Amino acid sequence: MRDDNPVLFFEHKLLYGSKGPRTEKGALSPIGEVPEEEYLIPFGQAVIRREGTDVTIIGKLLTVYRALAAADTLAEEGISCEVIDPRTLVPFDEETLLKSVQKTGRLVIVDECPRTGSWANSVAALVAEKALEYLDAPIQRVTAPDAPAPFSPPLEHEYVPTEAHVIAAVRRTLQ
Repeated sequence: MRDDNPVLFFEHKLLYGSKGPRTEKGALSPIGEVPEEEYLIPFGQAVIRREGTDVTIIGKLLTVYRALAAADTLAEEGISCEVIDPRTLVPFDEETLLKSVQKTGRLVIVDECPRTGSWANSVAALVAEKALEYLDAPIQRVTAPDAPAPFSPPLEHEYVPTEAHVIAAVRRTLQ
């Protein structure tokens, strides 16, 4: 990271993937093209991971992959989801999100944080302040509940946003 100011960089443990003889249960594969030459990801520039016309889904870290999986499932039903990966939270690329919401008229925000005081709330407030007139349905937030995180794997599966939770939220926006 090249910045004269302090930078916080967060990684999600389930995005580490598997390498060599060690396998991390539930990890996603990080396999992809890595350029030989130096490359940089610009701060404040989101990327659209999947183009769509019916609903915008935005998530961060692992929730981007859950949103993409949900979008694949929903595409089989003829529902076209646009999936946005903000890549950086501060600065946040408002323009990409607002253009997408203007195009689709619907927004689903996926965030592993508890609902109260979450990043999802900040994104919802931003869209309500700057693009409310483009919304055709209420904003849907897919978050963890306002409760302590469970230690039990089956309970944790219900606690964090899953592909099924995202699909249900998308369907609510289309009713």
